[in-house]
Amino acid sequence: MIVAEIINLRQARKALKRRQGETIAAANRAKFGRTKAERLSQTSDQDRAARLLEGARREQD
Repeated sequence: MIVAEIINLRQARKALKRRQGETIAAANRAKFGRTKAERLSQTSDQDRAARLLEGARREQD
């Protein structure tokens, strides 16, 4: 005779919600997670591009 394992439904729901939250968090880390060096590098690249564009702008008479 095989007996089914008894589970606590409240704990099972909490565990399921926790796993779903971890999945969403992993996706957000991949989407938004950048190191400070990467953010600073992108900012400096954008500043450099803006200065180059402004330097190449012709004056209006």
